[in-house]
Amino acid sequence: MQIRDVMTQSVAEIASSETLAAAARKMAERDVGSLPVTENGKLVGVITDRDIVVRGLAHGASADGKVSSAMTRDIVTCAPDADTHKAATLMGEKQIRRLYICEGEKLVGVVALGDLATETKGADAGAALREISKPD
Repeated sequence: MQIRDVMTQSVAEIASSETLAAAARKMAERDVGSLPVTENGKLVGVITDRDIVVRGLAHGASADGKVSSAMTRDIVTCAPDADTHKAATLMGEKQIRRLYICEGEKLVGVVALGDLATETKGADAGAALREISKPD
């Protein structure tokens, strides 16, 4: 099975120039814990609720601080034609729970560990979760 078969295609995005408060509001509205950060359709980072608190607010940033000040820039991506086993292996190796799917530099979807668990009957997700859960 390919990633394109299990990925979520309609992904809420945010610009790096938006505020941390705007990111938090968008996360609350969508009931998600992270947002891909894009500029002109290109994936440039990801901001999580934890990033807002730990990298932003805990270091004195205000709610008006920019997403770019707290986002993660080193993003792991995968092509939509990759198979789910490869994606799960990558998630386990990199200890990530979300994998952004790109065609070139363009964001086309996201796969969460839960998507893999649901769509692959848990086989790939179980191995990935064991790796993700190992202490760093």
